[in-house]
Amino acid sequence: MRIAILGTRGIPARYGGFETFAEELGRRLAARRHEVTVYCRERHTEPTYLDMRLVYLPTVRHKYADTLAHTAISTLHAVTKGYDVILCCNAANAIFCWLPRVFGTPVTLNVDGLERNRKKWNKLAKAWYLLSERLSTLCPTHAVSDAEAIRDYYRQRYGCDTTFISYGAEQGKLASRAVLDELGLEEERYFLYVSRWEPENNALLVREAFERVETPMRLALIGDAPYAPEYIARVRDTKDARIVMPGYVFGLGYKELGSHCFAYIHATEVGGTHPALIEAMGRGALVLYLDTVENREVAGGCGLPFTQATLPDVMRQAIAMSVEERAQYQRAASERVQERYSWDAITTQYEALFARLLEDGVESSGQANTRL
Repeated sequence: MRIAILGTRGIPARYGGFETFAEELGRRLAARRHEVTVYCRERHTEPTYLDMRLVYLPTVRHKYADTLAHTAISTLHAVTKGYDVILCCNAANAIFCWLPRVFGTPVTLNVDGLERNRKKWNKLAKAWYLLSERLSTLCPTHAVSDAEAIRDYYRQRYGCDTTFISYGAEQGKLASRAVLDELGLEEERYFLYVSRWEPENNALLVREAFERVETPMRLALIGDAPYAPEYIARVRDTKDARIVMPGYVFGLGYKELGSHCFAYIHATEVGGTHPALIEAMGRGALVLYLDTVENREVAGGCGLPFTQATLPDVMRQAIAMSVEERAQYQRAASERVQERYSWDAITTQYEALFARLLEDGVESSGQANTRL
C-alpha cells in the first residue's frame, strides 16, 4: 500500500507522542514493503528516514495555528499523490479528513485524548476541540482511539464505535549510560519525569513534591514546551541542587534515562494512552502514575498510583520498598507491555485496518465505524 501519515510535526521524532507514533509505526510498515510518506514541519538532512519518504511543507508558527495550517496544506498536497490510504493524527485535524475521501482515498483518524481539557487552550481553542470531536465521527472514513477509555467516551457521547489500537513501546534496558554521565546521575539513584512542560502534565507538581522528600536521590526533570514560557519559568524556579533540568532529551539519551532510573513518575492528567508511561514500563522501570482512568488502564496495577496530594508519600513509599518488592513491580510492568503494547502487533492491526478500508471502498464514517 501507499500510505501517507500527516497531522504530526514529522520525523525524526523530536517533540511528542504522535511524532514517535509516526516514526515507530511508519518504519515497521516500510519494513513490510509498504510505501510510507510522512509529512513534516521540521527539515531533516535527508529526503528519507528509516525507509520512509519525508515531505516538508510550510506552516504558521503560532500556538493556535501551527497544527491546523500544516495539516491543511499537507492534505491539499496529499490528495494529488494517489495514496491508497491516509492516516491523520489529532482530532483537531478532523475537519480536513473529508477532502481525500472526495478524491477516493480512505482516511483513518487517530483522535488522541480529550485535548479540550488542556489548560493551555483558550475558550476558542477548547470550543474547536469540542467541535472536532463531533467532526471526528463524520469526516474520516474511520476513527481510531488509542485508549479504551477514549473509545468508551466516543461511544457514549457520540454513538461512534472507534477502533481501539493502543500505542506501543520498545522493551528491555539499554546497557549504555552516556547521558547519565553528562547529567551527573547515578544508576538507580534518580527519579525520572519526562513530558512537555504544560500545566496539565504537572511538571511543577512533581518538582515541588520531590522537594518535600528527604532523600539523597536526584530528580531528572526532562522536557520543555514551545508556548509556555511563564509556566516553564515557574518549574525552573528552584534552588534544590538535587534536581537536574536539561530540557528535551531524545533518542538514545532518552532511552538510557528510562533504562537506569530508580523510578519513573508519570503525572499527566489529560489525554489517552501516554507514550512515556508505556515506554518506561517497557524498560522495566518502577512507575508512579497519577491516578486517572487512562493512566490506570495502561498501568494495570503494575505501578504505584498517586493523587496530586499524595505524590510525596508515594515517593517515600517507593524509596522504602525492598529490592524484591520493587523487582516484582518492574517485572509485572515489562510483562504487561509485552502482552499489550508491542509495536509489531500494533503495526499488524493498522495494516489490517487499512486493508479492510481499501477492500470496502470509501464510505461514510458512521457506516465504516459500524462494520469495522
